[in-house]
Amino acid sequence: MSKGNVTEPQSLAGSEADADADADAGARPYHGGRLVARRLKANGVSRLFTLSGGHLFSIYDGCRAEGIEIVDVRHESTAAFAAEGWAKVTREPGACALTAGPGVTNGMSAMASAQANHSPMVVLGGRAPAGRWGQGSLQEIDHVPFVRPVTKSARTAQSTAEIPGLVDEAFAVAQAPHGGPAFVDFPLDYVFMEAPEGESEPALEGEREEDPTRGSGGGRLVAPAADGGELERAAELLRTAERPVVMAGTDLYWGHGETALLQLIEELRVPVFLNGLARGCVAADHELFFSRARSQALQGADVALVIGVPMDFRLGFGASFGAETEIVVLDVAEPARAHPRSVAAEVYGDLRQTLADLRAGVGSAGKGHESWIAQLRAAEAEKRAAERAELTDARAPLHPMRLYAELAAVLERDAIVVGDGGDFVSYAGRVVDSFEPGCWLDPGPYGCLGAGPGYALAAKLARPERQVVLLLGDGAFGFSGMEFDTLARHGVGVCGVMGNNGIWALEKHPMEFLYGYSVAAELRPGTRYDQVVAALGGRGELVERPEELRPALERALAGDGPALVNVLTDPDVVYPRRSNLA
Repeated sequence: MSKGNVTEPQSLAGSEADADADADAGARPYHGGRLVARRLKANGVSRLFTLSGGHLFSIYDGCRAEGIEIVDVRHESTAAFAAEGWAKVTREPGACALTAGPGVTNGMSAMASAQANHSPMVVLGGRAPAGRWGQGSLQEIDHVPFVRPVTKSARTAQSTAEIPGLVDEAFAVAQAPHGGPAFVDFPLDYVFMEAPEGESEPALEGEREEDPTRGSGGGRLVAPAADGGELERAAELLRTAERPVVMAGTDLYWGHGETALLQLIEELRVPVFLNGLARGCVAADHELFFSRARSQALQGADVALVIGVPMDFRLGFGASFGAETEIVVLDVAEPARAHPRSVAAEVYGDLRQTLADLRAGVGSAGKGHESWIAQLRAAEAEKRAAERAELTDARAPLHPMRLYAELAAVLERDAIVVGDGGDFVSYAGRVVDSFEPGCWLDPGPYGCLGAGPGYALAAKLARPERQVVLLLGDGAFGFSGMEFDTLARHGVGVCGVMGNNGIWALEKHPMEFLYGYSVAAELRPGTRYDQVVAALGGRGELVERPEELRPALERALAGDGPALVNVLTDPDVVYPRRSNLA
């Protein structure tokens, strides 16, 4: 199978002949790895991210037989981050396979990230053989106890016959609101033994929308309807609001709520702010989208619709809103943690229907917020004007804001931007615009460096027609920079853009503020990471002055295969951090 080509799963036909064939297939015995692959295919998986390990050979053989492309990487954490990245870009479950023992432990940070981001993904683990369990087989360890805290479910197959049902169950659990990672491991002897597939069906809780392009596990799981009493309370608050605001986050995206949100804000004239995967759910150039005026808006709002985002450190544990602000929480499901401050209403259920019902419940009485919108637009314009000096800064090494001004000029409207870094990516979060859903991928609240190459790999494979730009700090490169070899081997055209300031800026500057000195915060200045990427089979560019940047970006985006634009940035630039991390 060609590494650069996708083998699509066979389409499901409805003829009697096909039905008979399916019945015959269900009765026919398959080895355990083939059973895994058949259920992956039935649940819509076209690619499996992995790093080769002997415990997985049977699964690879099954995937080869079923037409599932195997995408191999250089570290298991990248395989798992790629599975999460696939979910983030497609809103369908991603899948990875990790070999026993260290392969599974290497993937745990990505599982924790997916748990924090509500990203649906299925992690398949190798496992020492059951027949010799406890005798000291290679990489023998019980994964389930330490994987369970960072997943929605963690199971071990107790026989070959159990495999199809466990795989289907993992997909069902991963997609049930709130989404997240599900883990299944398979003892080595069971994946080489044979059993019939049977009539396994996903153990779904709730209704599904039909999707004829996918198998028996296809289609989006629909959350139940919201409570009518809470919905009416929310409508009444919004109906009487004079300064309403929407603050929406990642679960808006997972809940496919962007169209319903757009209809609500346009009809009721409500300004909107977005974070996480919600970025792009309202285009950055929409008249009701704001970003720079967030503090003024959240503090000044009399009613805030908080949609699909927890009041964690990113919202000051609730203190980002005014003391008198009435908060209405909307989400696809109840949160795992209690809210840090009291809320006026909580509405949980299918977000598309909830937002439509809320809009209808408010009606024409909720309109007329033009003076409030104008006030925020003036504040937004003032703050954007204050950024101009940094966006045009001529210093060398470069100011990160100048880098992003030049990048904005070459990004297409549907470009997917992946952030993997500290302060360098914090600047990007301030000024890089998103215009469509699924176009901004950062690690999220778990904040794990090294996620970027896996996200970018998956994004470009899922959306090959789009620009995929990976923003990297020089510190973050150290976690998974070898994955440029993966990108080169698979012919994946990701454009990396590095802010190389030779320090751990996110730690150095705050520590110096607190103590007057810093330790463990220095990197080697001016390291030629572009030459490292070139040695791995990609293309590299070094940028030392502002006038060199745009031509380098244009060359990197235009060429074939992966590239890294290594931009030397000023280590003395301090990001104006405000959030309270704890």
